[in-house]
Amino acid sequence: MNAIVLDTPEQIARYRLLTLRAALRLEIAGMKKRGQSAYQILKAEGYTGTRAQVHEQLQNYLETTK
Repeated sequence: MNAIVLDTPEQIARYRLLTLRAALRLEIAGMKKRGQSAYQILKAEGYTGTRAQVHEQLQNYLETTK
């Protein structure tokens, strides 16, 4: 089994955004969860618009910061 180690702050922050993107994709599809939604977390970080617009903004950001 291969293990991946994320040990720099940049790697950890990128992984967090990737998981928020996946959670937002599920929210767009209609899945609900307890607690704060990924959409609310991303809005607090400065993203604006609808869920679909925030997903697109996040996708563009992740693509440009590879």
